[in-house]
Amino acid sequence: MADPAAPVRQLRGKPLTDFLKRVQRADVDLVFVLQDMQDPVNVGSAFRIADACGVRRMILTGITTCPPHALIKKVGRGRERRVPWEYTQDAAEAVESLRRDGYRVTAVEITAAALPYDAASYGERVALVVGHEDHGVTNRTLAACDQTVFLPMHGKGASLNVHVGLGIVAYHVLSAAGRLP
Repeated sequence: MADPAAPVRQLRGKPLTDFLKRVQRADVDLVFVLQDMQDPVNVGSAFRIADACGVRRMILTGITTCPPHALIKKVGRGRERRVPWEYTQDAAEAVESLRRDGYRVTAVEITAAALPYDAASYGERVALVVGHEDHGVTNRTLAACDQTVFLPMHGKGASLNVHVGLGIVAYHVLSAAGRLP
C-alpha cells in the first residue's frame, strides 16, 4: 500500500515506461474504420485513441479527411505516423473485406437493433466503425456490419462527439478482453 503521507506525482520518463509495461495485454486484433469523418480534429483524435489502444490499422473511407493535414498532426500528436492506416473509397466494401478476414464488425451507431455497448459480444478480432459527425454511418455500411452498439445517454443530448464514443467503446472492448487492469 502506498504511503498516504507521500506526495502523489505524475510518472515521467523511465518510471512511466516501466509502469506501462506492467499493464496486462490481451491479444485483441482491433481495427478502426472511419466513414466520411470530415473534421480533422476528430480524425486526429481517432489516431491518438488508436495508438493508445494498440489498433493494428485504421481504414479511412469516403470523404474522411486524410493525413497529411496540419490539424490531424496537431491533435493526434503525430500518431498518424505511428498507426498504420489506409484509404479506400467505399466503407461497405471495407467492412465486407474485414468480415471475410474474420473480424466481427461493430458500428457505433444508434439503430433500432443496437445493443448497449457494454452488453455486446466483440470477440478477439474486432473492427469498430464510426461515421460522419452529423449523418453517422450510412445504411449501406450498417447493413454490412455484424452488429451495432450505442452509448446510453443520461443527459439531454442524443450523442457524444464521434471520437469520444469511439474511445469509450474501444476501451470497453480491451477491458472486456482483459487487456486493461
